[in-house]
Amino acid sequence: MSNYFSVIFSSQLSQFEDQKYHEFSNQMLELVNEADGFLGVESYREKSGRGVTISYWTCMNSIKKWKDNSQHLFAQQYGKEIAYSKFTIKVCEVMREYSFDKKK
Repeated sequence: MSNYFSVIFSSQLSQFEDQKYHEFSNQMLELVNEADGFLGVESYREKSGRGVTISYWTCMNSIKKWKDNSQHLFAQQYGKEIAYSKFTIKVCEVMREYSFDKKK
């Protein structure tokens, strides 16, 4: 596989039981699966509200288009104003990938 890109979104929720946040999260997951260049996503959240979401993309242009998607922009605004107390975003190029699976 040739190089691809990842976006690492680390966040801290202001309130873990924010129903509207969970609705936005589910909507964005459905929407991103239709985005050009989207390869996949992994997401983890602790009971403390700390979470990490890593999305994978074929190119930087696809990441930019997703960032500028109107529905995603609306969700981003909600996140900044209400859902998150802090977050960090890192965009990386994946140069190499390897794995281990004892079951195989």
